Amino acid sequence: MKTYLISYDLDKPGQDYKDLIDRLRQLGAIKVLYSEWVLQTPASAVQVRDDLDRFMDANDRILVVALTGESAWRNLMISSENFKSSLAA
Repeated sequence: MKTYLISYDLDKPGQDYKDLIDRLRQLGAIKVLYSEWVLQTPASAVQVRDDLDRFMDANDRILVVALTGESAWRNLMISSENFKSSLAA
């Protein structure tokens, strides 16, 4: 199982990205900042990107990065304990 940080810029003001957010939740991703999620999955980064890309406009941006080591944070949208436990799972 790999852990990924997923970050995106949605470049269309007023656009409804409910389907993208619903898909992230379906996959079990945890929202840690406004446009950043953490996901544990056996899929590759390319597979994750391609899965989510179908819910985005052509001018939007997405970055999927494997988390492989050290990390640090402050003021996430979830508790630090919940975040730590999601990384350990």
